[in-house]
Order: sequence, then C-alpha cells, then structure tokens
Amino acid sequence: MSDPLLLLLVTTTFLAAGSVKGVIGMGMPTVSLALLTATLGLQPAMALLLVPTMVTNVWQALIGGRFAAIVGRLWPFLLASVVAVWPGVMVLARVDPRWLSLLLGLLIVGYALMNLGAARLSLPVHHERRAGLLSGLVNGLFTGMTGSSVFPGVAYLQALGLPRDALIQAMGILFTGSTLALGLAMGGQNLLSGQLLGLSTLALVPALVGMQLGQRLRHRLSEVVFRRVFFAGLLAMGGYLTIRSLLG
Repeated sequence: MSDPLLLLLVTTTFLAAGSVKGVIGMGMPTVSLALLTATLGLQPAMALLLVPTMVTNVWQALIGGRFAAIVGRLWPFLLASVVAVWPGVMVLARVDPRWLSLLLGLLIVGYALMNLGAARLSLPVHHERRAGLLSGLVNGLFTGMTGSSVFPGVAYLQALGLPRDALIQAMGILFTGSTLALGLAMGGQNLLSGQLLGLSTLALVPALVGMQLGQRLRHRLSEVVFRRVFFAGLLAMGGYLTIRSLLG
C-alpha cells in the first residue's frame, strides 16, 4: 500500500474510532483493530493503535477521583493483566498471524454479543480476587496475542457492580497499563518500526478530533440506539475477520 493511501486509511480509521469513543466512552481500540487488521494485518494494526489508545486512556484513567481506591481494590487483576502481556507477545512473534486474527475475530464477536445481549454479570465478593487474578492473566495473554484488552477484562469489571463513573475509570486504568505493556513487549520482540510508530503518533490527531465530534453528537443521538448499531457493526466486523481467517 502506498504511503498516501496508508495515511488516508489510518486517518479515516481513527477518526471513526475516536467518534465512537466520543459518543459512548469506549470502543476506539476495538474498532481500529478490526478495521486495520482487515486491511493491513494484525501486527501492523496492533502497532498503530499504541499511541492513540495510550493517550486517550491516560485521561480516562486519571479523571474520576477514584484512582487510588480502584487500584487498591483491583491491583491483582491489573497487575496480572499487565504482566501476562509479555508471554502473549512472545506468542504473537512466533505464531502464524492468521490464527491470531481468527482469535481476534472471535473475541470481537464475543464482546459484541455480550453487549447486544445486555448480559448482567455478577460476582460474589469472596470470589473477586481469585477471579480477578485469572481474568487478568487471560486478558493479558489475549492483549499480547491480539491487541484486544476487552475480554474477559471488561466482563470482569462489569461483574463487580461498580458505579458507571468508577467502571469507566477502571477500564481506562486497565487499557492504559495493558497498552503500555504491549508497546514495551512488542519493542522487545522487534515488532515495531519507526514508520509504524510515526504513523501511530500521527493517528492521535484524527482520534482526538473524532472524540470531539463524537462528544458533540452524543447530545443529538440516542446513546441506546447508537450502542446497538455500534455493537451490531462490531459483530459483523468480528464475523468477517473470523471467516476470512478460516478461509485463509
């Protein structure tokens, strides 16, 4: 793909993904991963999402006034989610990307179905730490292998019954730590290039512009309807990645 076409693809992808995040407060890494994996392949897609995801989620992680309380309660889950990224990236460096693209497609399908079904998960307090450790380990492995940090981590956080603002901040902390670990681990495995990092930095601009557009649209759109359309579209993209990987 020529450089102008690549720049156009990255710009439009992160503009769209940022707009989604602006409307519903989530979804940017998943949207960008799905679109870029379908066009560029898994490893370049993972590299390109690093800077926009990191910067936008640092803000989400720090704003809310509950940072210390969330980390104090969830540190086993958060630590496991970060540490397990390294063995996941080691798999990424050694396994055929086709099979990891298949895994990404399945994760996106599962994530979309979970949200379309509006499943209400609940976790007893006495199981919280053990389940958090297991969820964190699996989440970190999946992040390292596919770049997706949403499953089962987000499901675990939802099952804790956190207030909405605390849930959003907890997801920001999870995504920030996971993305930082992903960048360091990919660099250690020589999976990053100067061109990809440069494009990832440039992608921050359309991502932030998209978030501003999405925040303005939020007041004009029904968030419930938008979420349904978004997750239905995500289901279609995940299904496409799954089928394409299976067909080779």
